[in-house]
Amino acid sequence: MSRDDLTRPIGDAPALPPVPAAEDGRRGRRRPERRSLAAVLGLTVANAVVPGTAFLASGRRRLGAAVLLVFLLLLGGGVWLATAGQRTAARLAVDPTRLTWVLVGLVVLLLAWAAVVVTGYRSLLPRRSSRPRLAVGALLVAALVAGAAYPAFRVGEAAVAQQGLLDGVFGDDRRSATVDDESDPFGTQERVNVLLLGGDGGEGREGVRTDTVIVASIDTDTGATALFSLPRNLEDLPFPADSPLAELYPDGFDAGSESESLLNSVYRNGPAAHPDVLGPTDDPGADFLKLGVGEALGLDIDYFVLVNLDGFSRLVDALGGITVNVNYYVPINGITGQELPDDYIAPGPDQRMDGYTALQFARGRYGLTDYDRMDRQRCTIKAIIDEADPITLLEQYQELAATTQDIVSTDIPRSVLDDFVDVAFMVKDAEIRSVVFDDSVIDPAYPDYDRMRQIVQESIAPAAPASSAPPAAPGDQAAGSEADAAGQTPEPPPAVPATDVGDACAFDPVRAQEALDAGEPPSKNG
Repeated sequence: MSRDDLTRPIGDAPALPPVPAAEDGRRGRRRPERRSLAAVLGLTVANAVVPGTAFLASGRRRLGAAVLLVFLLLLGGGVWLATAGQRTAARLAVDPTRLTWVLVGLVVLLLAWAAVVVTGYRSLLPRRSSRPRLAVGALLVAALVAGAAYPAFRVGEAAVAQQGLLDGVFGDDRRSATVDDESDPFGTQERVNVLLLGGDGGEGREGVRTDTVIVASIDTDTGATALFSLPRNLEDLPFPADSPLAELYPDGFDAGSESESLLNSVYRNGPAAHPDVLGPTDDPGADFLKLGVGEALGLDIDYFVLVNLDGFSRLVDALGGITVNVNYYVPINGITGQELPDDYIAPGPDQRMDGYTALQFARGRYGLTDYDRMDRQRCTIKAIIDEADPITLLEQYQELAATTQDIVSTDIPRSVLDDFVDVAFMVKDAEIRSVVFDDSVIDPAYPDYDRMRQIVQESIAPAAPASSAPPAAPGDQAAGSEADAAGQTPEPPPAVPATDVGDACAFDPVRAQEALDAGEPPSKNG
């Protein structure tokens, strides 16, 4: 440097190269463009809906692209869980440990999303912004965070309710005399058999009578289901020969009187007379019925589910109601021979029912038969299955979970819930057939249990080709030969009285019109 350079006036110093307007002094970071308040707020909202857009708009392209990529991956995962991955989502819902991780992940995602919204908004702000401008932006950001926090809170609330349901209904500490903790029916059996009980307990009733007794036999490969309905007045319920109950009731269940020895009294009267005969169990009545009904039908009953009908209406209300077809007048309350019904449910298609009306539809018996009621109960079960779509379940889940804990008991262990999820998805799309053991099939007072077992096996067996005939039993060969020699054709066994549940619950306009033409039956109100 020359002496002249040192003595040169300051004003003559060479100018420094100008900093580009788009740079804020730190390498690679662009100074925010001056935008209107409306533009900043609009981009902030866009960033809340599609995270990363605010960073892209402010010039932070790498960060914006990374955030956007993560968002798209999470969005894709969510769409998959809601569509093709529903079974995986349901599996998550039946595992308490996974649910805990879901809750943790939900909190982390919410915090990360809030951070993206806040930092994205800040990246859009010019260096100098007026206080009113900052206040408006802060209010918008707070509203966006609160708006996202509410649905996240509802999802978390549902997850907590689900954990409570799992602990309350499928607790690991439950004892059963008929469930082996080491067994896995889904891994070793072609079918899983579940006893469905409707307990008519409640205020003013002594004990619980199981007026609804249905066995659901489910093919574990296809979900095809057969429902076997037993009449409440079935007598002489048998028990397996290797059960201690067979020694106590060698001729079938007997509680000392005919009315107290019917099928619907076994749950209450069996354990009352012999409380410890089956060993440690939390529900001896259910174990009595699992053994007896299984022997009557020739099936090994794996699990039971008991629904107390006294709280059934709450379950239907939590679902938002059910839709059923009504083909004849159904009484509301009333005792045959003693008290007229309060009212009737009139015939009609696709009737939307609240909890109270649905309970009366399933329970009403005045002037009708037990078999009419059994038909309606199966239709009610089908209507509940049809109503339980994912959106309804999510919206009402907290109430559904609380109601279920109050009215449902079961011996299904938590370890097989994953398998039940898989089967449930198949059952929803598979054929459901129904066999009703009414008085056209058996005499409840003198039941032919061998015939009942034959019907069950024919109902669940795969259909054989029309050209093939089953091999004759040794004892039948002689009889067949004699019939052939006499020029007679042996009569085929009666057809299995199995019907599709959808057909059985369909609207019958002819029967409904006949009921309407006949006029409403008498009631207290009419």
